Amino acid sequence: MIPMLHPQLAHCRRLFLRDYEIDMSIGWHAFEKQAEQRVLLNIDVLVPLALSTPSRDHLSEVVDYDFIRSTIAARIGQGHIHLQETLVDDVACALLAHDAVLAVRVSSEKPDVYPDCRSVGIEVFHVKEVQK
Repeated sequence: MIPMLHPQLAHCRRLFLRDYEIDMSIGWHAFEKQAEQRVLLNIDVLVPLALSTPSRDHLSEVVDYDFIRSTIAARIGQGHIHLQETLVDDVACALLAHDAVLAVRVSSEKPDVYPDCRSVGIEVFHVKEVQK
């Protein structure tokens, strides 16, 4: 399902980070563990409008973009990751733990793996269970 078409997300604002390029230690194969690889991350964070519509034009009234970057940095700072699936799952879980975040979409691409394609990657989409 396309994230913004999910029925629980109709009342949300989408924050995003596009083509965030990082060099990191990722990969299963021995040669991948010898040097960092270039990874591109794309992230959508969906926050209810009620929690992200400022009345005073103040940063404290919204979810700050820095939260997305610091969440990524914290996960990468934990050390080598074997799989892109682990990377996107861990980042998505950490982002979704924020009280204001209702849903996330996280994708990871490794653009330097094959010479005959732009990149290889993984994407995950999660919606937080709404308490009734």
